[in-house]
Amino acid sequence: MDYFWLIFGFVVLILGGDFLVKGSVGLAVKAQISKLVIGMTVVSFGTSSPELLVSMGAALEGGEESYMSIGNVIGSNIANIALVLGITSLIYPLKVKKESLKQDWPVMFFSTILFVVFMRFFDGDEYAVNHWEGITLFVLIIVFTVYMIRKSRKQNKRLVPENTNEESTSQEMAPLWKNMLFLVSGCFGLVFGSKWLLEAATNIAVDAGVSSFVIGVTVLAFGTSVPELAASAIAAYRKQTDIAIGNLIGSNIFNILCVVGLTGSVAVMPLRKNVLEFDSWWMLGIAFIVFPLMLIGENINRWKGVLLVLAYFCYIYLSLF
Repeated sequence: MDYFWLIFGFVVLILGGDFLVKGSVGLAVKAQISKLVIGMTVVSFGTSSPELLVSMGAALEGGEESYMSIGNVIGSNIANIALVLGITSLIYPLKVKKESLKQDWPVMFFSTILFVVFMRFFDGDEYAVNHWEGITLFVLIIVFTVYMIRKSRKQNKRLVPENTNEESTSQEMAPLWKNMLFLVSGCFGLVFGSKWLLEAATNIAVDAGVSSFVIGVTVLAFGTSVPELAASAIAAYRKQTDIAIGNLIGSNIFNILCVVGLTGSVAVMPLRKNVLEFDSWWMLGIAFIVFPLMLIGENINRWKGVLLVLAYFCYIYLSLF
């Protein structure tokens, strides 16, 4: 039965990613917002909802479970850039817009630094994200989202609408309700598809005698990034590279400012010292190294994708051994 849910979850993920990309393209046209902004807001919110649910549930549970709340976000952010962006660029090389270099990456990197600072300082002898730090992060995501949407609408009003390909034209002709239906259906497909896939993969690994520690740093760490992989891979396949890049950078920003912000606002999020001394440095390093890769040639091509994937497997190897 686990193999059925594994395959079924994978199929639902693919369909969910396809619906999400279709709905996002249509919504971008209707709302006069760039596809990059849609990728960093609507798509990121949809694909990062598993991280929010896992982190919020772990933090409210308390005890040993609460240590998963921050670890989940750190692991997901590393996987989003190193693994998901790497695999996505192997499917189709991603063109990087100047806006991603001048605005989106700096916000992602600043958020990552602020996250590490909040984890390390202001909590006495403990390492945690407390209530006021969570509120600060959550306010920042609201401000940044409003700024992006207003800026994009102003820019698009001065530009000729994009009708460069058949898909954009068909999405522009589609009614708003249809695009919203695609969008909502895609989000649900990603959430439930990833849940079924993850649970089935975990059960299969347990039956095969794999230890819980190995499952935690491999299957579970990868599992919360499956929606981002599905959405970005479909976007790359459809040559909607703005949505693919926007989704991944936006997801990392969303994970820190919204997931940690909202969770930290209602519950203290503790973490262990080894996570701060090892995993957080990998998160910072991956977030930093992607900038020169984006800057050189203003694209993420296949050889850069290979480097990112190798970096992720290096992180997993060092985590295990």
